Amino acid sequence: MPFSFNISTDTLLTYLVRLMIILLINPLHECAHAYTAHKLGDDTARERGRLTLDPIAHIDIMGAGLLFFFGFGWAKPVPVDPRNFKDRRLGMMLTAIAGPLSNLIAAFLGIIAYRLIGASQFIDYASGYILRDGETMYYVAWMLYVFVVINLNLCLFNLVPVPPLDGSRVLGYFLPPRAELWLMRNQRVFYGIMMLLMITGILSLPLSFLNHWIMQGMLVVTKWIPAVL
Repeated sequence: MPFSFNISTDTLLTYLVRLMIILLINPLHECAHAYTAHKLGDDTARERGRLTLDPIAHIDIMGAGLLFFFGFGWAKPVPVDPRNFKDRRLGMMLTAIAGPLSNLIAAFLGIIAYRLIGASQFIDYASGYILRDGETMYYVAWMLYVFVVINLNLCLFNLVPVPPLDGSRVLGYFLPPRAELWLMRNQRVFYGIMMLLMITGILSLPLSFLNHWIMQGMLVVTKWIPAVL
């Protein structure tokens, strides 16, 4: 009997969105770090070719592979030299938070597009417009949904206050200098604990909870779009 491999359209679209994240959203996240550092006086990332949306400059092979196959991964970290900032701690905090913020903005734009697609079924478009097809609308809406979920996952994961994630730099700004130094010196221990919590699913639960409610909040904020259309 010949071997056959069946995969659903939803699964194919999910992988397509993950590829879009690797090629478009991860570069946006890292470029946001590089641009913020540049504006605050540190050109380390720009000099190393990281102030760009070119995905080749930002791809980490292992992180991209995990993201593509499992929906969770990372890009190559942007180099930053805090000595070039006027205020080292503030500069590091603003540079760090720029990445997750770019994911949050991308997710919100995805929700707006999701609302527009959902509202389009009530509009009498001119003949031949592809989104008149109900099945096509479903697939486009599904891709937008996955796009929003992954962006929110990346935003929330990077804000976990554990080195070397962005959230540790945000937390470090509000900690006394000694406590920040202790946090960074023990980053391998904290990161190992965090990865253990991720593997066991303990950390995934609160992240999924926050993801759900942030998305619900975005849907509430944009509920006026169908009504206006």
